[in-house]
Amino acid sequence: MHPNYHFDHDDGADDGFQDEDFSGRPSKTRLKKQMHDLQALGKELDEMPAHRLKAIVGMPESLLDALLDLKRIRSHEGRRRQLQYIGKIMRGIDAEPLREAVASFKLPGAKETLALHTAERWRDRLIAEDDAFTQWMGEHPGTDAQALRTLIRNARKDQATAAAAAAQGAEAPTERKGRAYRELFQQIKSTLAAAAAVAAPDDADDDQEDDDE
Repeated sequence: MHPNYHFDHDDGADDGFQDEDFSGRPSKTRLKKQMHDLQALGKELDEMPAHRLKAIVGMPESLLDALLDLKRIRSHEGRRRQLQYIGKIMRGIDAEPLREAVASFKLPGAKETLALHTAERWRDRLIAEDDAFTQWMGEHPGTDAQALRTLIRNARKDQATAAAAAAQGAEAPTERKGRAYRELFQQIKSTLAAAAAVAAPDDADDDQEDDDE
């Protein structure tokens, strides 16, 4: 070992060689990911209308101004720089309320998508499974059973006709699914929506009772 080389175990000074992972500071990789996440959050906030942004409780005025400015910027490079600036502002605040505001804004769209998927599954089941009709009537006894049976029967006929034509190599009809298929879907969707509307006040009452407790 070189005679002038020595270790200093006592002063604990940071000589610049200390790894960030052991210094208690975030690594450069982690900081970079954090900035990307915050910029992505900035993009989601930009999708919200201005009045929803202004309604977010506790949002710093500097961040609100930056987000409103972002809406006015059209150039790609300008938006990129503004998002970087927004990300830097959010590094100094609690971003969780902002994420909750974004999730709340997206919730109606998510509920609508779920309702559509539920209606699609019921439609396909009612056409494919005889037992599905009994289950549907059990859950929605106010449904016009005769009208529903007619729609199911016609939808099955249209489906069988299209399948037979495809098997014979014939040209597919313009309306592959048929009118009954679409009407069945609309009937199911409206019934589910009505049931959800009736259940909503009950859920609100339950929530109020929980709050009172």
